[in-house]
Amino acid sequence: MPKEAYTPWITRVIGYLIDIVPAAVVLGIGAGIAFGTADNQCVSNGGQYDYGVDCTSSMTAFGLIIYILAYALVAVYAIWNWGYRQGTTGQSIGKSVMKFKVISEKTGQPIGFGMSIVRQLAHIVDSIVCYIGWLFPLWDAKRQTLADKIMTTICVPADQVALNPQPLPPQPPPVE
Repeated sequence: MPKEAYTPWITRVIGYLIDIVPAAVVLGIGAGIAFGTADNQCVSNGGQYDYGVDCTSSMTAFGLIIYILAYALVAVYAIWNWGYRQGTTGQSIGKSVMKFKVISEKTGQPIGFGMSIVRQLAHIVDSIVCYIGWLFPLWDAKRQTLADKIMTTICVPADQVALNPQPLPPQPPPVE
């Protein structure tokens, strides 16, 4: 397939940014509540040289609970979006907005829940050496990141049919 048949790097980046917006909003609200309700203590250190005031801040139980709930909600969202949704349809929220999907290079089908989670974890490899793996789609013939190469996945436009699917094994005749 020509390089143009695969999803461009900038489209993938925008899709990823769309995917993380809900998580960032939830974490921002959780952090805002947690730090906004924190218990602040300030004491004057009025010694011989009077250096001013020392302040400490600690989260309240309510703030800590909200912060933990925000992280739990983001974890559930990530598993649903990048595990279930992307694994079963080939598209996370960001990928569907940007109209592309991630599929198996071998079968041309979505990779399934478990492999989609493993693919997300494989993106750690993209970050190991100065995040260079994330830039591979800029020069790679199939526009794959290192994680895509490890998982044998490709990103293609959503309306594109399977590229080179392997034939299904023979099926038994229907029972009448």
